[in-house]
Amino acid sequence: PIYGKYGMLRKQFLKEHRLAKYQYLLLTGKLTEHLNQIDQESREQVEMLMEQMAEKQGVTEQVKMQDQMKWVGLMNGIKACAEEIVLKERVYM
Repeated sequence: PIYGKYGMLRKQFLKEHRLAKYQYLLLTGKLTEHLNQIDQESREQVEMLMEQMAEKQGVTEQVKMQDQMKWVGLMNGIKACAEEIVLKERVYM
């Protein structure tokens, strides 16, 4: 298993809420592939959403240079929001 955070969260979700699907993927040997795919797609979507949100909110490199702590705080908020969207739309369904 290579999958990261989102793959692990997906695996846990499947075990707890979609047991039939989990068992099917496991028995057909497709579980790891599925979890790797979910993980990769989730990471890419989080990155894309973060870029879009940062742009919309004016969180630029200039902000980073002027006030790094402010930039870090804003980016942490953006990441949390992006992850929440991805978890709802991709991991926990």
